[in-house]
Amino acid sequence: MTRHTDAFSGERPVAAAPSRRQAISIAAIGIAIAATDLAGLAPLSFVGEAQARIGQPLTPGSVAGVTRRTTRRVLRHTAVYVAALPTGCVRTNVDGFTVWRCGTTYYRRYHGRYVVVRVD
Repeated sequence: MTRHTDAFSGERPVAAAPSRRQAISIAAIGIAIAATDLAGLAPLSFVGEAQARIGQPLTPGSVAGVTRRTTRRVLRHTAVYVAALPTGCVRTNVDGFTVWRCGTTYYRRYHGRYVVVRVD
């Protein structure tokens, strides 16, 4: 006599154990895979030859030996405005913003004037 359970009875159906024939087949497949890997038969192996590559990684964002900035730089506008830049300023980019560096001071064009910005 078979016992039928429904989803609301709270009983879980028990999974049948694999038959002896299935267990032997699974074991044979496992032994065959292990033997081909240990014997070095490359055409039958899942993993080919592992080689270490020395040099730069291929990803554009990571270059070996270069320090990486983990935090973003922040530009903060101050309340100081000038009509014209001092002489000797160099145009540069900080996080995608065009700024002018004059010594240790940074300026950014803002509504026809230049505002002093702090780079944190």
